Amino acid sequence: MLWLSDANSIWVRYLPSFLRNDLRGRRNLQKVIANTGWLFADKILRLGVGLVVGVWVARFLGPESFGAFSYATAFVSLFSALVTLGLDGVVVRDLVSNPEHTDRILGSAFVLKLAGGSLAFVLALAAIFLMDPADSLSHWLVAIIAAGMIFQAFDAVDFWFQARVEARFAVYAKNSAFLLVSILKIVLILMHAGLLAFAFAASLEVVLGAVGLVVAYRISGEHILRWRANTQWVRNLIKDGWPLALAGIAVVIYMKIDQVMLGQMLGNQAVGIYSAATRISEVWYFIPISIVASVSPSLVEARKISAALYYERLAKLFRLMAGVALAIAVPMTFASGIVASALYGSAYDGVGPILSIHIWAALFVFLGVAQNPWTINEGMTKLAFLRTSLGALANILLNIVLIPRYGPIGAAIATTVSYALSAVVMNAFNKKTRNIFLLQVKSIVGMVPGKG
Repeated sequence: MLWLSDANSIWVRYLPSFLRNDLRGRRNLQKVIANTGWLFADKILRLGVGLVVGVWVARFLGPESFGAFSYATAFVSLFSALVTLGLDGVVVRDLVSNPEHTDRILGSAFVLKLAGGSLAFVLALAAIFLMDPADSLSHWLVAIIAAGMIFQAFDAVDFWFQARVEARFAVYAKNSAFLLVSILKIVLILMHAGLLAFAFAASLEVVLGAVGLVVAYRISGEHILRWRANTQWVRNLIKDGWPLALAGIAVVIYMKIDQVMLGQMLGNQAVGIYSAATRISEVWYFIPISIVASVSPSLVEARKISAALYYERLAKLFRLMAGVALAIAVPMTFASGIVASALYGSAYDGVGPILSIHIWAALFVFLGVAQNPWTINEGMTKLAFLRTSLGALANILLNIVLIPRYGPIGAAIATTVSYALSAVVMNAFNKKTRNIFLLQVKSIVGMVPGKG
């Protein structure tokens, strides 16, 4: 792909300081750049196609039906941490540090994620029946969407590719599923299909993605039948992952509780308007995830070399995250009305003001994602759980106060403030994370003209 060579000249400005002094030298740098490029190719494709198809679906369904679909999706997301179990970064770390135990690590991760996905499915169904006993549409939507969580167990294959810094195979697999389902959604629109059909499409993407990962793994010369769940590794993964899993629950709450609370307080139409705005602002979150996924292995190795090199790379990562986030948030603040009107049309009036506020959550999301490798490497997962739990609690309390007064705009304010508290501000109140807080603040100040 031609643009990967262009990416080399762009990323080389920022990433050499991460890897220049690394033991593997420039070869490691080039591998990270290529891996980041593939992750960006994946997300940019999803950004383009997903935005076009997603907007088309939103316009076709209208605010009320789109709100019902978004409410069900957000509701299911509240249980998604039971699927991830905090294993993502932990498994990648262990695969890098213990390559001789690869099959046992992957087998153990698969079993844990399969059990977590099954439990999440059951709990999501039970919860929606208790909360909305008379809403059969919500019952069906939640059941169909939640079923996809069971197949996320195959993301263990993705961990293996991440540890090897070989994202292209996972990109092939997941993008094939994404493109097929995107075509299916267009067909459903042209056929004037009902709402449940789009829920089935959402679950189908997860299933096809799982099949694609297994095929890519096999093409790479490996086979999932070699995996063996190991009691000791299961215990190790649970021990290291459970604080992150609890933190993940808190993260999901303060990312999705706004839509659930809007649905309970104001109805599906308010959720539809709000979700239309957040889809634009949250579409950028692939950037920090892609970068951090590629540089995490090099940060692990830097920590082995020296603390100075380790924190130098962290500081540069924070500066990169802050710079990219501000480059998105500032222009989007002023162009939000134009963007919203062009994408959604008059049926979604009110999206622009919500977007102009919610887009600023990106700054804190970017900085929070950049902190994740440090949190795992330093064994601060329990502290991360406390920080994110307080952020989730703040979001719930702010939503209770602001939604009745300001509607969806109040939800956007509550979410942005809670992100700031959890990802940055709370780091200042603990001596173990105060240095990270200072790095985060310096990264933001350094982006201000005349302060860099």
